[in-house]
Amino acid sequence: MFSFFLTISVIFLSFLHAELPEEKLRPTILVASPVRQEPAILKEFLWSLNRIDQKEKDYELHYCFIDDNIEIYSQILLNQFAASKQDRCKVVSPHQPLQLSEYDTGKDCHYWPVEVTWKVAAFKDSMIDYAKKNDYDFIFFIDSDLVLHPKTLDQLLSDKKDIVSNVFWTAWTPNSPEFPQVWLYDEYKLYDIAIREEISPEEENLRTAAFCEKLRKPGVYEVGGLGACTLISRAALNKGVSFERIKNITFWGEDRHFCVRAAALGIPLFVDTHYPAYHIYRKSALEGVEDYKRKTEKEEESVDSKRITLAMIMRNEAGQYLEPMLKSARTYITDAVIIDDQSDDDSVALCERLLAGIPLKLIKNTHSLFSNEHLLREQLWNETVKTNPDWILILDADEIFEESFKDKVKELTANNEIDVYYFRLYDFWDENHYRADNLWCAHEYYRPFLMRYRPEATYTFKQSAQHCGRMPLEIHEWKKYALSNLRLKHFGWARKENREKKYKRYLELDPQGVHGSMLQYFSILDENPPLIEWKE
Repeated sequence: MFSFFLTISVIFLSFLHAELPEEKLRPTILVASPVRQEPAILKEFLWSLNRIDQKEKDYELHYCFIDDNIEIYSQILLNQFAASKQDRCKVVSPHQPLQLSEYDTGKDCHYWPVEVTWKVAAFKDSMIDYAKKNDYDFIFFIDSDLVLHPKTLDQLLSDKKDIVSNVFWTAWTPNSPEFPQVWLYDEYKLYDIAIREEISPEEENLRTAAFCEKLRKPGVYEVGGLGACTLISRAALNKGVSFERIKNITFWGEDRHFCVRAAALGIPLFVDTHYPAYHIYRKSALEGVEDYKRKTEKEEESVDSKRITLAMIMRNEAGQYLEPMLKSARTYITDAVIIDDQSDDDSVALCERLLAGIPLKLIKNTHSLFSNEHLLREQLWNETVKTNPDWILILDADEIFEESFKDKVKELTANNEIDVYYFRLYDFWDENHYRADNLWCAHEYYRPFLMRYRPEATYTFKQSAQHCGRMPLEIHEWKKYALSNLRLKHFGWARKENREKKYKRYLELDPQGVHGSMLQYFSILDENPPLIEWKE
């Protein structure tokens, strides 16, 4: 029977074959789903896909559905969706319907016969083969009973993982708590446990609760199993991931065999919990779809009405802290303006890749202004205000806010009584410790980094070649300000080689200490300065 399914999948490929352009301007993602679904649920699923596809993206979406429906109206819905996408969508049906036991979605739970599981596995593997042959950059497998947040794919792509699922929560039985579709071990263990470790039911419940509580917080976490809403990179496809049954494992479900095979191939699995999908697991869940839509629309409106624009200057930051900085920033910014001051490394390409999907204005200076900082700061300011921002966050390429910032910054920008926020900056001397002495005590003072843009105000900068400050002088006189306890980590001093370079640079640009402190310059090379361990 299973070999028959594989034969069917090969037949599908002859229908799915399509040539892509030799050169792709944007990454291509194949959204893939075997579909046997009730029309009312399928309609919501397709609506959410359309919602993702409505806005201009830095990637191109293509679609592939294997139409295994028995409902005529479901077939019509798929074909209507395909027609709206023109040549970007394929809908394929088996030549001969397979006479298999139907799976029962019921009003309470789903019951899948074993043969249906491997039928679906063969469908999915046929789509993997199609994605590989047509050189797609990613394949996004999604079950047809999910409704996605419009930012789902943007977020998953930003994670830069070879295999990552978007979380959703389901009460698998009526009146039970909701649990995620990801797990840590075996078939569906939701708790951490060592080999041969024996724990009580009470301890199992405590560990399960801890795992679920962690996933309720927006983030990206490594897991042992996942499925149903998964982005897979071409690198993972080329390594041989598939849904084919592993013969010496009796786990139920093709996703479990996919995960075991991926782990054996050395590919870690992750879940992203920033934008949970909505699962229409049973018909009664249709009642909650409108609430989910309204909630996500409000989130979009909130973000759109309170845009946070990152403003940054950089020069040769590739291989330093630019990558973690941008990965952190993209979780809360809506736009970015970056001045590249004549870098000769991959800084520009890194920004374009890591900020994919976020409006980015990137200015490349042909002549460096690095030795005259106020000109750079004025240039950054002028280019930023041209974008008509709501809020401006001015950071350097080696500055990263602590993890909790992304969850709380919306609260800051939503406060109409505040125009500028002040934060403490911590100078890290290695990856885990910051320096604290009389000359290095920036963390004891609050400085402005986040400000509301007021078009009617006047803005000028201190005319200083070095240490001119990143913010306009006028904001220090604004009365509507607040001090935030959220902390900013500065990694510019965290590597010895960087400290030596900065020491030489300051002595060259400011040999008399006119713009700074000679004592501080000399202290840069201290062998054993007092350090304090950072605690998130």
